[in-house]
Amino acid sequence: MLSSKPEKRKNLVLVGDSAFAEIAHEYFDWFSDYQVVAFAVERAFLRQHALRGLPVVALEDMREEYPAASHDVHVAIVYTQLNRLRARLVRQVSAMGYSLASFISPAAFIAPSARIGRHCFIFENNVIQSFVSIGDNVVLWSGNHIGHHSTLEDNVFISSHVALSGFCRVGAHSFLGVNAAVGNNLTVAADNWIGQGVAISRDTEPGQMFRAAEQEAARVGAKRFFKIKDDEVSDPG
Repeated sequence: MLSSKPEKRKNLVLVGDSAFAEIAHEYFDWFSDYQVVAFAVERAFLRQHALRGLPVVALEDMREEYPAASHDVHVAIVYTQLNRLRARLVRQVSAMGYSLASFISPAAFIAPSARIGRHCFIFENNVIQSFVSIGDNVVLWSGNHIGHHSTLEDNVFISSHVALSGFCRVGAHSFLGVNAAVGNNLTVAADNWIGQGVAISRDTEPGQMFRAAEQEAARVGAKRFFKIKDDEVSDPG
């Protein structure tokens, strides 16, 4: 962690009040020149008026207290509705005149030739190799490998420890789960859901869903396998 926070030069409103919004607040606070000043949610979903010591306001009223001329916005929403909720809210705040903020962790590796679009959130330990192209409104959670010459289209969500090989394409609105892997020169089409641990070895078609194989529990329980009696107490030393 940095020994001191960067100097704060810009004000930021985070749209959302979920766990991701809380995380985004900490990351922007510690690792960017943004000062988070408020959270905002649509009025129909306004359930609390404070979060992490900051006000939570109705999105529809946001311009009154936090005008676009002096505040930027980041929409801290995950992959709800195959990323369409985040995309809709991004369009909404853009139409309200706000500039969109991105977060790129200082602990991510991004090759000089890589291109990153607007309104992205890139966590720590991501490796974004040479000639990668990342679209708008993309989230890369921690620890992914995005191989050289690959393309992530708009509104994609990549969770943790995903391995994307070289010359790959991930279509708009798709989601890749933890530990998913995509082979070289392959396309994950638009609106795909790739479950955790799934390995993609051929091009997919739009709208497909690939679930992880369900693991069957062994017939022998763990305590029986390791010959542990129910009343046995472990030695704390």
